[in-house]
Amino acid sequence: MRRDPVLVPLAAVALLLAVPIPLPLPGAAATGAADLVSLVLVLCCAPLLLRPRPDDAQRLSPRVLPVIAVPAVACAVVTVTADDPLAAVPGFARHLQVFVLLPLALLVALRAPGTARWAAGLLLLPAVVQGTVGTVQYLTGTGASYMGEDIRAVGTYGPQNVMGMAGVVAAGMVVAVAFALGGPPRAPGPRTPRALARSLAAPLCAVALLVPLAVSFSRGAWIATAVACAAMVLLAGRLSRRALILVVCGGVLAVGLAAAGSGQVADRLTSIGRVTDTPDQSVIDRYALWDAALTMWRQEPWTGVGPRGFPDHRDAAASVALSSGSDTGGAGWEFERQQLLSPHNMYLLVLAEQGLLGATAAFGAWAVLLTGCARRLRGVPPGPSRRLGLAATGLLIWQLVNFLYADIGGPTTVLTGLALGLAAWWALAPASATGNPGNPGNPGNPGDPVGTAAPVDTGARR
Repeated sequence: MRRDPVLVPLAAVALLLAVPIPLPLPGAAATGAADLVSLVLVLCCAPLLLRPRPDDAQRLSPRVLPVIAVPAVACAVVTVTADDPLAAVPGFARHLQVFVLLPLALLVALRAPGTARWAAGLLLLPAVVQGTVGTVQYLTGTGASYMGEDIRAVGTYGPQNVMGMAGVVAAGMVVAVAFALGGPPRAPGPRTPRALARSLAAPLCAVALLVPLAVSFSRGAWIATAVACAAMVLLAGRLSRRALILVVCGGVLAVGLAAAGSGQVADRLTSIGRVTDTPDQSVIDRYALWDAALTMWRQEPWTGVGPRGFPDHRDAAASVALSSGSDTGGAGWEFERQQLLSPHNMYLLVLAEQGLLGATAAFGAWAVLLTGCARRLRGVPPGPSRRLGLAATGLLIWQLVNFLYADIGGPTTVLTGLALGLAAWWALAPASATGNPGNPGNPGNPGDPVGTAAPVDTGARR
């Protein structure tokens, strides 16, 4: 950070994810410290975008335009065509912040694999903080209310944002698993205590974060984390001894958690298979909200009902199966009824509010990022660059799977922008910047700034 001051607000954004935000006034947006500092990060990166540094001449390739700019233009069009364009402006601003400005800021701010890995590693700190608080809540019975007991781990976010802690912990766990899987093979000979501690830090952190993730009782976060970790194992191309120990320890801990706590974790886990046969009320509400989103899309198929338009059209489109809200309480808050103002599915939310125009642009951009991340991982040997690639790809996969059960909103919304930004950097930055060995001009030294070694075009990539 001394060499590159623009990384200071980036670090602040990641660390401030652990800070809760007060409940907003009715009709107002929930804005926290991380959101405000993310604006500072964007403002600090704007001059670098308008006047790049000498070693950033090739930072923004032509591929960035369709991935970053096209979704922004599409969202602007559906905002203008909404029934109430003025009311849709806050939704447009939020979409611009998460899916355009933050990823673009990370593309400009991250100059080398070392800084990108540092940015990914920053996500471990709020994960550890929130995970520790959540575990204490579960053990002491001071968490959010769940099945009549105050045992649900929500960290510092409160029962109104029960998904916040699960998302932060899951992101940290994905990064820890990526760092464990992508490490270089063990060198022959005895290892020093420091080298042994460094090699075990990531696997132990991943296993430890499994505890608060389990007691968050978030089925969507469980599924997304399992899919992301399985995908990283497949992309790593090998199951090393370290990875095998990680899987075994995680499995043993998961079984122990499922058997503990009077069976709450086990009941929640088995309820995943009953979402179609005997769904609980939360699942029934989810299905009703999904149907409402599809109804809105059928009524406005091309441009949708406009950003932030779902709450206004919910009652007219929802069936009688939808309840009036969900019960929240515990973790220092009084019991209250919380309204259901989103479909809890990002894909359906974009489809309902932005129609086919916005959905095609957003989903296409995410597909390009996923393809680019997976392609760039091919041929990268185990080591620092592979750790970074696995972390960026794993975070993107986790986010895309989690979008099936959640959408943006709440105090951890900035985390989505950081994950997409890391994925965009790995997928779209020049090969010399990411340390890709496919570029012979750059050996992949994590400390090399972008452009210090001229790329040599051998035609191999073509």
